[in-house]
Amino acid sequence: MEKIMKLSNQTLSQLPEAVVVPNYDRNQLKTKIVHLGFGAFHRAHQAIFADILATEHGSDWGYCEVNLIGGEKQISDLKEQNYLFSVCEMSYDNWSTRVVGVAKEALHADIDGIAKILEVMTRPEIAIISITVTEKGYCYLPATASIDINNVLIQHDLDNPTNPKSVPGVIVEALRIRKEKGSKPFSVMSCDNMPENGHVTRNVVLALAKIRDANLSQWIEENVSFPSTMVDRIVPAVTPDTIAKIQNQLGGIEDPAGVAGEPFKQWVIEDNFVAGRPEWQKAGAELVNDVLPYEEMKLRMLNGSHSFFAYLGYLAGYLHIDECMQDPYYVKAARHLMLQEQATTLRVKGVDLSVYADSLLDRYRNTGLKHRTWQIAMDGTLKLPQRMLDSVRYHLANNTPFDCLALGIAAWMRYVSGIDDNGKDIEVSDPSAEQLKELVSNSPDNQERVKALLSLTHVFGTDLSNDQYFIDQVTNAYLSLRDKGAKQTVEQLVHLF
Repeated sequence: MEKIMKLSNQTLSQLPEAVVVPNYDRNQLKTKIVHLGFGAFHRAHQAIFADILATEHGSDWGYCEVNLIGGEKQISDLKEQNYLFSVCEMSYDNWSTRVVGVAKEALHADIDGIAKILEVMTRPEIAIISITVTEKGYCYLPATASIDINNVLIQHDLDNPTNPKSVPGVIVEALRIRKEKGSKPFSVMSCDNMPENGHVTRNVVLALAKIRDANLSQWIEENVSFPSTMVDRIVPAVTPDTIAKIQNQLGGIEDPAGVAGEPFKQWVIEDNFVAGRPEWQKAGAELVNDVLPYEEMKLRMLNGSHSFFAYLGYLAGYLHIDECMQDPYYVKAARHLMLQEQATTLRVKGVDLSVYADSLLDRYRNTGLKHRTWQIAMDGTLKLPQRMLDSVRYHLANNTPFDCLALGIAAWMRYVSGIDDNGKDIEVSDPSAEQLKELVSNSPDNQERVKALLSLTHVFGTDLSNDQYFIDQVTNAYLSLRDKGAKQTVEQLVHLF
């Protein structure tokens, strides 16, 4: 039986001619960025920008890729492949492939030890710690953007500060070591979907540092920058089918670390770095003074409509976003949500939001993506505040309607109740899954269910859970979903526009 070859330095020359491979001397790259969260999105987004810079502009900025929790196989695969991985762009039936070579090192806390990760993070030449660990990795409370002191990882790090497990804990300990060594500080750059993600990162790091040592906290506050970013590229979770298609693109050579995403990519970065940065603008990134208006635009219009599709789509039996796009009522509802209920809350200037909304819908139609509604529906307790609830607060303050937002929130409540419109069980994946299960099991399937879920103050705060108009709007939408199902509820709502 013929042995399948894996992607490596030795097999690069055997790849099909259409595959773009590193044409630069990888030995000239220097590890200047430590990235926490070697997941699919990072590979298809920030790593691509770095690879373009190395290919087209002679950049020497290389990565040490780190996973703290989970993703052991991703790190071991990367090591076995000489730190090479492929990224495919999926445009309907047309695929194009690039092999990325900017990773220089790869570490996993459980395999290599946290001490080794801290050793790399405290090297003087490390200028940036970048992060893609999803919202839950920050151990924060979305309603207040403050640290969750009761988080089990934070509790561990308070008891074991020199052997941390959490992202904030690892950053604080690395900065403590650098301070004691007299080394320059680095910048900490979040690339996750949170409004003012740099501000959130700064909050949790400073809060944890202050509990440990007030002088350390002050030093971090005075010397470390936490630039915010807005990132955009649809990168579905990797499936066996994805891996098989990637192998076909590579002419039969296997790449278990490969990923696939849409052709579109965008990166807006707050230009605030204390130890230098790559010239990302040469690879198409936008360097700005204030990222927040762009973040809000993306979180509310793209991510908000994605969550709208995810909950209402999954309830109705649509397993992928492109299937939702085959339903004209879902499309009309999503466009109304974007332009009438989300765009009106935004502060971004110089962007035609109608064109932006239509471009998002076109991206969602990409049948090559197969972005699972279940994947997008994950971690709703962390996503709802920035994707929908902040907009609801705007509408309540301005006495403007928010029918689609209310429906999206109600759909989340139906989704976490655990049964879809066809009576099938839903596997609810959420950091508050046990609490959600308890609230659902202890409330009847009526307005009491809505009231029970609104009691989650870390999601809804105390303002929304006590606003009777908001409660009524969500309750009416919830009861319609219960009695008529998602498809009919969406269709009836669209007829009211």
